[in-house]
Amino acid sequence: MKIQKNKIIISAKVISAVFNPFIVPFIAFLVLFVFSYLNMLPLVYRLIVLGIVYAFTILMPALAIFFFRKINGWGITAFRDRKKRFVPYLLTIICYMACLLMMMRMGLPRYMSGIIVATLMATILCIVINLKWKISEHMTAMGGVVGGLIAFSFMFNYNPIFWLCFFILVSGGLGSARILLRHHTLLEVLTGFLVGFLCALFGILYL
Repeated sequence: MKIQKNKIIISAKVISAVFNPFIVPFIAFLVLFVFSYLNMLPLVYRLIVLGIVYAFTILMPALAIFFFRKINGWGITAFRDRKKRFVPYLLTIICYMACLLMMMRMGLPRYMSGIIVATLMATILCIVINLKWKISEHMTAMGGVVGGLIAFSFMFNYNPIFWLCFFILVSGGLGSARILLRHHTLLEVLTGFLVGFLCALFGILYL
């Protein structure tokens, strides 16, 4: 029984690590460039956009938060404390804003920059909610993926049922993992998903 419990805990940690909130914007662009008609764009163009998204939404926030944690002498689990999340959120927002400005200067289409706008909205909402209450960033990210799929299905008139089913299943597994690891409660998980879903739907379709 103990061995089985350890395996479940390890699986929960793996799922949490694989579906880290930082990778969601990059995954969104990757799916767009591979599985939509945007795969007809020149390869060099797609790689440049993916490189910018990777640099500003994964690499730079991760490095900034890593050095902030090291400067304060905090361990990797320090950000489970709601009060210690403000500066990491702020650093992430700054990186996303820089990404959005870069995209605007490059003249990228609105539906591309809309992904970053939606992510920014979700992150700002998370930082506001976090002032009083803890929310699951992992589930906010997954809610953004599901909401983004629905938004793009309206925009490009395609049926995303396979990807919707896949990411809904992933969301369920990820939410369960966060609860099993005692990082969040069920309400924090559900609220996070709803915030991400609504921000993606509204940010991509209307902003």
